[in-house]
Amino acid sequence: MLQTDTSLQARATKTTPLHQLAHARAGDKGDRLNIALFAYQPEDYDLLVSELDEARVLALFQHRGASRVRRYLLPHLGGMNFVIDDVLQGGVNGALNLDGHGKTLSFLLLGVNIRR
Repeated sequence: MLQTDTSLQARATKTTPLHQLAHARAGDKGDRLNIALFAYQPEDYDLLVSELDEARVLALFQHRGASRVRRYLLPHLGGMNFVIDDVLQGGVNGALNLDGHGKTLSFLLLGVNIRR
């Protein structure tokens, strides 16, 4: 029986930080965050769609209390829009954090590693 060399598998899977493949913009309404993400290159769009599903984005924002993520695909623009509920800890007027609008939260998403 052959054993699989996990270090060889790890080397075979290359990862790239999302910010090298796409840019993002964030907005808010109440306790709901909106992150629009657009691939720099059209050929990377399908990869981003397969790597960034609703479950992965929800897990990324879970520590902030996110309860739901909806993803809307924009294939003709090479982008997608994530709507994340309950992530702003009460919203602009209710949050005690420094970024009640969530403008910097797009950088959290852009730090994700994408398998290539």
